[in-house]
Amino acid sequence: MLTWGGGSVPARRSRAGTPRRRWFAAGVAALLVLTGTPARAADPGGSCPPEQTDCNVWDDDPPIPGDPGGPGGGGDNGGGNGGGTAKCQWNGRVIPCYDPDLGWFNNGDGCYYKLAEPQKEAPPGQQWYQLACNGGDLGSLRQELRAAPPPGYGTPPDPEELARRALASISLLRPRAAVAPRRSKGPGLVGLPVWMWASPGASYFGPLSASAEDRGLTVTITATVTRIVWHMAPGLDVTCTGPGTPYRADGPYAGSPSPDCGLPHGYATAGTYQVHATTFWTVEWTSSGGESGEIAQSRVSGVVPVQINELQVVTR
Repeated sequence: MLTWGGGSVPARRSRAGTPRRRWFAAGVAALLVLTGTPARAADPGGSCPPEQTDCNVWDDDPPIPGDPGGPGGGGDNGGGNGGGTAKCQWNGRVIPCYDPDLGWFNNGDGCYYKLAEPQKEAPPGQQWYQLACNGGDLGSLRQELRAAPPPGYGTPPDPEELARRALASISLLRPRAAVAPRRSKGPGLVGLPVWMWASPGASYFGPLSASAEDRGLTVTITATVTRIVWHMAPGLDVTCTGPGTPYRADGPYAGSPSPDCGLPHGYATAGTYQVHATTFWTVEWTSSGGESGEIAQSRVSGVVPVQINELQVVTR
């Protein structure tokens, strides 16, 4: 895996010499001028469904690759990898372990339990409980006589559960990847620089913050991308620490390698490469009770095809 350091990497210059070298140097500038990708894509006119904030409607951001994480890691279509299994689930859906109206959830039977009010007549040592089963379906309300509450009943708030609840209230968007050269703009050439960048902003790279509260316990989270891994080809990954610099044909680095995220010497062989990127998020949480922890998340971009042709050498 390659790790791209930052803006201190100097542009690689060709030395004067044979006509072949002069042609190669000229090709760098000419090719990148021709294949410069604009920073903004045309709006295809899409829209998000109601109450959904992390849908993708870009006409230049193709579907997620078949292997979601690609080389180096997981991901999904918006939910991310959770860094651990949630404590309370029903039919694959994460639900609160405690609800102020329904009581405490029992994973064993999918019901919420709380003491029935008022209590009906009961044998000594037993109490009536109000149950909301099927994950809290109010249409399944019933009462049950029990000598003891079910497992988990009466437990205090779980700070990690509250952290996940806070996480569910924000959107960590999958990266919007761009590459120069790009097949839709024109082919690149073997050995010439390749630039990669993704849309910046808090929803793509953080930081994002949120909080959740339950029975006097408050948990606050901060989500930040720690790295973005570009999957350039099988076995070829490039790790960058930020979104990268958009390529501009009239910019200060035109014809040179990217200052912070790219393949400075390009691809070694011709072909069509399917490029995608994975952002790795760290969600740090702290509770008012003094506890803290982390939740790992990742998001995967769409695939960007890059066409690389052989460099044609002109000799005299």
